[in-house]
Amino acid sequence: MTGCIEKLEQSFDLKATWRAFPLHPDTPSEGRLLEELFNTTPEKIGLLVAGLQATAKSLGLPFGERTRSYNSRLVQELGIWAEDKGCGHKFHLSAFTAYFSDGLNLADREVALNIAVRAGLPQTEAVEIITDRLYQERVDLDWAEAAERTVTAVPTFFFSDRRVVGAQSYETLANLARLCKVPEKSTYR
Repeated sequence: MTGCIEKLEQSFDLKATWRAFPLHPDTPSEGRLLEELFNTTPEKIGLLVAGLQATAKSLGLPFGERTRSYNSRLVQELGIWAEDKGCGHKFHLSAFTAYFSDGLNLADREVALNIAVRAGLPQTEAVEIITDRLYQERVDLDWAEAAERTVTAVPTFFFSDRRVVGAQSYETLANLARLCKVPEKSTYR
């Protein structure tokens, strides 16, 4: 998804802003089985995951076999820090891969630190960010904004007063940018 966003930024006069979202914030740090989270059968979860895998494949995104959901709060705090450090896209792609492809527990401190390091961020600073919870308030502000804007799922893309929910192709997002009259960048050869 971040490759799609980077392509939008290169093609249009826009800058993507990532925001944290309270995705199942009551999930304990050890995670929850998807059957428990969605209160359904393993067969229905299998169908749901297969559908998500097909969508991810069509968009060129990694998506593995998942059986659990994990609390992402810690990684959201690191994500805002990564944005401040200019490594946001790389960090978010690394977190996406760790969670959706590798099925790793984002609430685990070592997993979170490895995501930061893979994104090119200094580990000693990352340790300080999550130990002292330096970005906790910024995540709280993002969560409040999500509630105010009635965001109910991720990803949600906003262009002016319009929105589109769910993983989308570059073409869909580019068409929405054109519809909202976001200027396209000129290319000179």
